[in-house]
Amino acid sequence: MTTVDDTGYEFRTARPEDTEAIDALDGSFTTHTIFQVAISAHGFALQEIPVDPPIHKVFPAEATDEADSPSAEEDPNTRTFVAVATDGSLAGFATVSYAPWNRRLAIEDIEIAPAHRGQGIGRTLIGHAVEFAQESGAGHLWLEVTNINAPAIHAYRRLGFTFCGLDTTLYDGTPSSGEQALYMSMPCP
Repeated sequence: MTTVDDTGYEFRTARPEDTEAIDALDGSFTTHTIFQVAISAHGFALQEIPVDPPIHKVFPAEATDEADSPSAEEDPNTRTFVAVATDGSLAGFATVSYAPWNRRLAIEDIEIAPAHRGQGIGRTLIGHAVEFAQESGAGHLWLEVTNINAPAIHAYRRLGFTFCGLDTTLYDGTPSSGEQALYMSMPCP
């Protein structure tokens, strides 16, 4: 399925020739606030706090083995959707996977190139994920985000996601050590 929105971006399922551009996309972000996690005996609380200087986060390249990661053609429960700008460059992508056992569509990764942020690309990519979720019979959509990615958290909340969990150790021993994983979900519309 290919669509072109009012801004001229082409949205479609990724093709093998998109792999290099997906791997090269700049998913970094800068934030002036973070979500501080306060843990108590009864649960946890989040408080958005300012940070000075602002944090610029560059995600490290992921070490993946192509032989171990099935392509969309091999796995009917996985899709990658792309947004292509009018000049042919990749503006963003979202990779999702459906787990039939709990009817969850997980947003594994979503990234928008810095020059294309604020154009509604993330919203449209999530819309494609929702369509795939509905086709798959998903009951909800789910994602994980670091507590320091306040811009993404705000975007997910505007889309209808709410906090549903926390993992304080997910990033231990990684370049993101010290950050906490926040989980967000929303019912499948």
